[in-house]
Amino acid sequence: MSTTTQAPPTRPPGASVPMSHREVLYALSGLLLAMFVAMLSSTVVSTALPRIVADLHGSEAGYTWVVVASLLAMTATTPIWGKLADLFSKKLLTQLTLVIFMAGSVIAGIAPDMGALIGARLLQGVGMGGLTALVQIVIASMVTPRDRGKYFGYLGAVFAMATVSGPLIGGLLVDAKWLGSFLPGYMEGQAWRWCFYVGIPIAVVAFVVLQKTLHLPTIKREASIDYVGATLITAGVSALLIWVSLAGTQFAWVSATTAVLLTLGLLLLAAFVYAETKVAEPIIPLRLFRDRTTSLAVFASVMVGVAMFGSTVFLVQYFQISRGMTPTRAGLMTLALVGGVLVSSIATGRLIAATGIWKRYLVGGGVVMVAGIGLLGMIGPDTSLLRVGASMTVLGLGMGAVNQNLVLAVQNNAAQADIGAASSLVAFFRTLGGSIGVSALGTALGHRVSSGITEGLARIGVTPPEGSTGSEIPDMTTLPDKIRPVFEGAFADATGYLFRLAVPFAVLALIAILLIREVPLRKTIEREDELEQLAEPVAS
Repeated sequence: MSTTTQAPPTRPPGASVPMSHREVLYALSGLLLAMFVAMLSSTVVSTALPRIVADLHGSEAGYTWVVVASLLAMTATTPIWGKLADLFSKKLLTQLTLVIFMAGSVIAGIAPDMGALIGARLLQGVGMGGLTALVQIVIASMVTPRDRGKYFGYLGAVFAMATVSGPLIGGLLVDAKWLGSFLPGYMEGQAWRWCFYVGIPIAVVAFVVLQKTLHLPTIKREASIDYVGATLITAGVSALLIWVSLAGTQFAWVSATTAVLLTLGLLLLAAFVYAETKVAEPIIPLRLFRDRTTSLAVFASVMVGVAMFGSTVFLVQYFQISRGMTPTRAGLMTLALVGGVLVSSIATGRLIAATGIWKRYLVGGGVVMVAGIGLLGMIGPDTSLLRVGASMTVLGLGMGAVNQNLVLAVQNNAAQADIGAASSLVAFFRTLGGSIGVSALGTALGHRVSSGITEGLARIGVTPPEGSTGSEIPDMTTLPDKIRPVFEGAFADATGYLFRLAVPFAVLALIAILLIREVPLRKTIEREDELEQLAEPVAS
């Protein structure tokens, strides 16, 4: 009896060969470490900021810029890193971003003043922008879209873990005063500096693991870097981010400064769009927007950024101020949100990889996300913590199904030659939406808190201190028992109000998702038209 074995399908010369599951897992371990360290660096410093500003004799403006600097650099450079990934070695670029991140971390850790720290945070942000873009791009070069979902699920889980562990690790490091005794000279006693050092060993391990396990084919192509486009998009996005980040605190939303920054940002971005039509290798190829899936996914990403990041960032503050929790306990409460993201991202990723069907999970995630944000819009100072946690879990389930799968939908339609630009496009607009959401909703929070405290104090016959705006974040332990409930109630009401404001943005994201046309996930890394082009020389 003879047996016949089916020959593997032939591939045109130059076509990418997907890595085996074992090879992917080895390389993925380094990529996940890189993603974790990038996300951790943006959250670990949050708990330590008051101590940092006090030790470096900074101002309220300096406090704001420590946060804004890394966010600005990360957002502005994301599309640039994505385009570079289409032109140069993705492995070397990923390792370069790790080096840049480590350099920024070292400088931040030894910073003698606020100016040096802000500069170091800018450098960190450049590295973070590269890591967040390149990790997804590298995965797209290793795995076919059909199998990519389950690996993207791991990314969602890592993102959630870094989000919740960052504030916890930061709080523990700041409180571990004995760590400050290991620092020399002017740094002695400032244990918060370890918040910047903690990610360096992880970044080193990620660098070594990628060197040993990540083996991608080197695609030689003529490289033409769009320096004009890179400059214009960086300057334009920076002007807009400075505006949305500082308006309402450093200057009024309706002011001459607002007019200058808004006009400058829009003019620079208009010039960027024009410049992109004149170069051979644009940073953001405008042809990508001809694809309906890409355009709708980008719009949905902006709305998700505003609704999700713009509202959830204030949950920890709700637990600390309205519910009287310590920073560590407040961070632990967010495990409900993280658990939802973890389960949803991994489960939907595996289901998509098994079936090749993705839109139903994207739509379901959008519906659940709207429901979760709506439920959190009803929280108050006396809402059961069990109910708050359940609402956060619902939101996490929606977030996990939406975030990575929007990227998957775009990558499935994009040519492999544009995979870097297409992937970073979604990440860029989601981060931009989040930045706008945090700033705008933060301003709304301040106004709501101010009016709530003023009305609450009037009801109990207490006059607010002269010069107080009512929006300052108080030390709840120092407030008299008579007025503490007023502050707790005002912050709780304002937090629920923020989520209600976020609902329309989540609904718009869901509408965009519904309009996306499902395209079967391909089982090759390149698109069919790319494979045909590669096969033409052989056929001739």
